[in-house]
Amino acid sequence: MGNYENFVDLRKYRSKMEKLTIQEEEAMQAAWKTGEGSVKSFLENMTEPRPPYTTVASTVKNLEKKGFLRGLLIGNVYFYKSLISEEDYKKKFMSGFVKDYFDNSYKELVNFFVEQKKLSARELKEIVEMIEKRND
Repeated sequence: MGNYENFVDLRKYRSKMEKLTIQEEEAMQAAWKTGEGSVKSFLENMTEPRPPYTTVASTVKNLEKKGFLRGLLIGNVYFYKSLISEEDYKKKFMSGFVKDYFDNSYKELVNFFVEQKKLSARELKEIVEMIEKRND
């Protein structure tokens, strides 16, 4: 496939990145999992129950308009590549989520999961070990 970066200035899209709908996030997760591919290949990488092909195709076109995907027509099939990495998307929206719901405190986020019994002592210990590794 071609060099997509020749077609678009990625910085322009990263600065105006918007929150995606659940349907768009599912399509992007399939795109990230697939790498470069067609709507059909994205659909194959979606979890059951899969939406109809036409729904995914429409969602992919919307993602292209929003600057998340770039399409390239090869023969009679469009192939798409993500312009936004999964990591960049997570960073942008997890930061906003923590700010909006946990007073910008990751400690409060972890505490929420502990209180909801969604985080075990073993998992919490693993998190502490990850933090300690990063600080070494």
